[in-house]
Amino acid sequence: MAEFELQRVALSTGIELDVAVAGDPANPAIILLHGFPESHRTWRHQIPELAEDHFVLAPDQRGFARSDKPAGVANYTPDKPVADLIALADRFDIDRFTLVGHDWGGAIAWMAALNHPDRVARLVIVNAPHPFIFQKSLFDDPAQRAASQYITAFRNPDFDAYLDRVGLADFFDNSFMRHVDGAKIAAEKPIYLEQWGQPGAMTAMLNWYRASAVQVPGMDETPTRPAFLDAPFPPLRMPTLVIWGMDDQALLPVQLEGLDALVPDLTIDRLDGVGHFAPWEAPEQVTNAMRAWLAPRERGA
Repeated sequence: MAEFELQRVALSTGIELDVAVAGDPANPAIILLHGFPESHRTWRHQIPELAEDHFVLAPDQRGFARSDKPAGVANYTPDKPVADLIALADRFDIDRFTLVGHDWGGAIAWMAALNHPDRVARLVIVNAPHPFIFQKSLFDDPAQRAASQYITAFRNPDFDAYLDRVGLADFFDNSFMRHVDGAKIAAEKPIYLEQWGQPGAMTAMLNWYRASAVQVPGMDETPTRPAFLDAPFPPLRMPTLVIWGMDDQALLPVQLEGLDALVPDLTIDRLDGVGHFAPWEAPEQVTNAMRAWLAPRERGA
């Protein structure tokens, strides 16, 4: 299988990112976006497989690992990583591409597809909710609201001091490990701790949550309902594959309800017995689902 090279790439947004680059630039381009609290290594199983017949880019997004970490919450509003994505494609002279996103990377992928349909030819989402359905579920679904209360904790400015007090190893063992199969991630622990330990990394990573406009009501709150939840939402026109680990404890299956009304050309692949971190919890299933879905659509293009 092909290997990948980690390159330092300066973007027109003023940000420098570490980017895993693999495959022949003459092949169809595919960009992979990771989420919290990871890096390009979210896709460590998919990159070499996809690079056999694609040109693959998998950045460490702003704030993560050794990529730039601009100070201040305002530098992590979703439009900023979307701009990084488009600048990354421009930097490699890529016009249209398949975009793949997991977790926060999926949130950025949804937004990029909605705002740049001229650039995103095909969309693949792995356990990342559509923005309309996610916000709606936080108001209308008590189970999803309960599952998302960690977001409020992450937004608390005192959370950084808590991490300093307990240490990153404790956060790995007692928070992160609750959502993963320990046997599948134990060997990666030193890599996570090294990346999280980069100066300013944890604050920058948490700033993604703090900069988001998503409202997470408390369990006993009845806040004013956002008006856009009861208004038409623009449909997504490109072909879209959603791969969902059905045992995800943070993002519940309610995120799939009504998705077909917002994404007319939709394929959903439900992975039973798989949790939130599907790309490495079930790498063969994820890779095979992507390949089987991409092949006829790329031939048609």
